Amino acid sequence: MKRSLSAAALALSFAALGSTHVISMSTGDLRIEGRQVHYELRMPLYEMPHVAPSDPARSEQSLLEHIRFSSSGIEGKLVHRSCRAEPGQAVYSCVADYEFPQPVDQLDIVCTFHVVTVPNHVHLVRAVMGDRRDQAIFDFSFQKATLRFRPPTAAEVAITEFGAGAMRAVGGLVQLLFLASLVLAARTRRELIAISGMFLLGQIGSALIVPRTAWQPPARFVEAAAALSLAYLAIEILLLPKAGARWVIAGLLGTFHGLYFHLFLESTGYAPGFVLAGAVVVELALIAAFAFLFFRIGRLAHRGVDNTRKSAGTQPAPAFRTALKPLQLTASVLLVVGMVWFFLRLKG
Repeated sequence: MKRSLSAAALALSFAALGSTHVISMSTGDLRIEGRQVHYELRMPLYEMPHVAPSDPARSEQSLLEHIRFSSSGIEGKLVHRSCRAEPGQAVYSCVADYEFPQPVDQLDIVCTFHVVTVPNHVHLVRAVMGDRRDQAIFDFSFQKATLRFRPPTAAEVAITEFGAGAMRAVGGLVQLLFLASLVLAARTRRELIAISGMFLLGQIGSALIVPRTAWQPPARFVEAAAALSLAYLAIEILLLPKAGARWVIAGLLGTFHGLYFHLFLESTGYAPGFVLAGAVVVELALIAAFAFLFFRIGRLAHRGVDNTRKSAGTQPAPAFRTALKPLQLTASVLLVVGMVWFFLRLKG
């Protein structure tokens, strides 16, 4: 299989470098009593510099402006709010109380935390009303939800959890970079199948096995380990072009990526079967799309070389030949992305 990459893949690598966190998740707890709604927010402390970078004092207002509660078309009145940083737990917590003109039966929520944190941010809301419970997940693709406080049907559970897994698989540019790097590392179709299979096996394995152990991996460790694996894969592509067993590195990368799903499953309480199935379906589709895209671009690149040779009547100049090596160029960027990302996570 041709191993050429496009400027699009290169741009993806640079964009992923700018993506702050692979794992960006906050939680909120709601307690509804008649006309009163009590909300408690827990946001990772490392996300707060994004919220109000020019004026940290506005963090409290900025956060609560991006979540709205309404019932029967009437928005709740904010009657009290307070926020504080808790460095010991690495969270920024807020408490807010809302009042409605009539008892709340269903609650509509609009949440856009991804606007003030990072684009792949996920917010999980758990709600209690008497002996009834409900929950909802918000991200860039799902900004509105209605809590009806009734048991969901089996079909609703399957659709919700499958969709959540699918969206987590493409929840950030770094996730896309992981999948693009698998295609970049594969030298043949057979190797692509092996690398992709090991990545998915590692992902599923860690998401299912880690919960059965006493180990609770910190989010920063998960990101740092994934970044280091990504950098090592780039080194293999650059310095060991004929090295075998790249599927081992892919499996390791999948293992660290699976820890991200483990943290998500632990926070939401979702069944791993539907979530992981949704993730695998989307990841396989994206790997196939990247493979087709890179193959087509490789064809165009080689066609461009042939046309240049015909028009010039000679071999391309050395500098021009160097510029036509998108594989090495993109692997170099991948290495920089992995190392910079690794040191950023070490720094915190």
